[in-house]
Amino acid sequence: MGLTSHLMAIERVQQRLRKVTAALDAAGVPYAVVGGNAVASWVGRVDQGATRATKDVDILVRRTDTPRVSAAITGLGFDDDELRDKAVAAAFIDPDEPSKKSGVHLVWAGERIRPSYTVLSPTVEEAVRDPDGFLVIDLPALVRMKLTSFRDIDRVHIADMLSVGLIDARVRGTLVSELLARLTEIEQSASD
Repeated sequence: MGLTSHLMAIERVQQRLRKVTAALDAAGVPYAVVGGNAVASWVGRVDQGATRATKDVDILVRRTDTPRVSAAITGLGFDDDELRDKAVAAAFIDPDEPSKKSGVHLVWAGERIRPSYTVLSPTVEEAVRDPDGFLVIDLPALVRMKLTSFRDIDRVHIADMLSVGLIDARVRGTLVSELLARLTEIEQSASD
């Protein structure tokens, strides 16, 4: 993929993010942008050059709001076929880019994202308004989510937030001991 194609792909994700969050705002549905776009929102406030691209849009919503979420997103022309089949999360496929990897994925608020997780996902009440206008998960909640998931990409995102000084004493003070240990592990790996 050339640079132009890569930049166009990044722009398509941003357009999808703006379109979906505007529809949720218009419908009065509580939500929060999470995942890579949330990390980019927070990191970009400190250093635009330190942000990373992501392929999809992850949105935290209450499971009870699923009918309203579905109506808002399918009203944009997105396909919700997977919504009926997934118990943990739902996906909406953009007709302009019909790939599951680049869709809109829902994460259930206040629930265990995976049965093995010991920390629940944040609530939609932990959202704050991003300077670009959409609701994004508050920084302490985002850090908790990333440390709970602890996949390779989550560890990279934590390292990115550490590198620009976002994870301070206030954020650390919100973490349970298990997550503090994971944060320490990432910090030690970065200093090696």
